[in-house]
Amino acid sequence: MRLRQIEVFHAIYTCGSITAAAKLLNVSQPSVSKVLAHAEQQLGFALFDRQKGKIIPTQEAERLIPHVNDAYDNINELRRISQNLRASDTGRIRVAVIPAFGIDLLPAAVASYLKIHPETTFEIETLHLRQVIRAIKEHRVDIGLVFDPPVMPGIKVETLGTGKFTVLTHESVLSKADQSLSLEDLDGLPLVNLSKRSPLGMLLGNHIETSKIKFHSVARVETYQMAKALVAHGAGVAIVDEITARSMGHDNVVARGLEPELQFKIAMLSNESEPLSIVAQKFVEHLASAIADFLKPR
Repeated sequence: MRLRQIEVFHAIYTCGSITAAAKLLNVSQPSVSKVLAHAEQQLGFALFDRQKGKIIPTQEAERLIPHVNDAYDNINELRRISQNLRASDTGRIRVAVIPAFGIDLLPAAVASYLKIHPETTFEIETLHLRQVIRAIKEHRVDIGLVFDPPVMPGIKVETLGTGKFTVLTHESVLSKADQSLSLEDLDGLPLVNLSKRSPLGMLLGNHIETSKIKFHSVARVETYQMAKALVAHGAGVAIVDEITARSMGHDNVVARGLEPELQFKIAMLSNESEPLSIVAQKFVEHLASAIADFLKPR
């Protein structure tokens, strides 16, 4: 079957009539009927039976439709990728970040970059890790900024920095603000946990399990800024990434180092099959510098 025949067959099967299929495809009804007739002639069997003004899929059509659906999905993906590639011009940088970077670090990096390159425009999405990976594979974004990504086929990973876990407490808890804390110091305190669905949540969860300390978990959250907000409102203590700990907001939250240190990578993701544009490469260099400045001891 040719591409147009696949489109017409899929439209008729989905819509249930030639008239509705023609409307969906924005063509005339005779045009749809003609393409269908040619398809059936080439295949050597009927795809639909005509009964009392209705069009009914044949057994052969029912066996074909799962494969046609797969082909149609691939066609739509090809169109989407083509549109994204066409939209990726040299003056625009498309970035996807996980929520932790969207609070403070990325906005600061973009603002400082625009002062040097005011002709640049940005498209920014805040997504979870799996969504960032999908956006890169679909060429919807140029780069992604994430924590500790797994090895993935088709995705290039470049480490831009290293962060460490930080203990967050309400200012009314554990008065020695300049003192680093161990897991033992937190024993008996209500803990806001990170979901193990994220790389950092899994890393921290495994670290806590090996310590054999039984924490009283009061909440399990998906985003690190939610953990910080819960600490600010007195729900408990939390161990989060250094980026969230240093980001603006919640002045009544005190950040302390975790001892011994537990580190993680800050990584840039891009599509392995497509080199970054010159302007995107320049921004990645700027971003690496911005991350280093953001994490300097204060």
